[in-house]
Amino acid sequence: MSVPLTRIEKLSHLLVEWYEKMSFWEQDVLRGSGLSTAQMHTVEIVGHGVSLQMKELARKMGVTTGTLTVMVDRLEEQGLLQRTPHETDRRSWLIELTEKGQVLFGQHHQYHLRLTEEITSALSSEEQEMFSAILEKIVGQM
Repeated sequence: MSVPLTRIEKLSHLLVEWYEKMSFWEQDVLRGSGLSTAQMHTVEIVGHGVSLQMKELARKMGVTTGTLTVMVDRLEEQGLLQRTPHETDRRSWLIELTEKGQVLFGQHHQYHLRLTEEITSALSSEEQEMFSAILEKIVGQM
């Protein structure tokens, strides 16, 4: 006989299952692109802004600027990102998508929108609003 899960254990199991399904989906979408998940997330984050400083991008990704420098180097070599000098801070660089990067971002963003529609299709409008509010609250404290 199995012991019933506590509420937090059940939630933990659901979160792990959610993460695994999302990771599988992301890997499936990226297959054949030549990009790692982290590289695509970099393109995705930069794509949602106009340009970002390296330290700001590193903070958003939860990595060090040293780790990010290697990734940006590779994405720059692939023609997806470009560095431009910061106008007022000579020590800083701004990271922007190239035209090729913008096309890739647009395609990937459409995948995300379709996935979000699929995930939330079983929810009523009210539940979608609640789900959004809960995610905002969770993401805001991370």
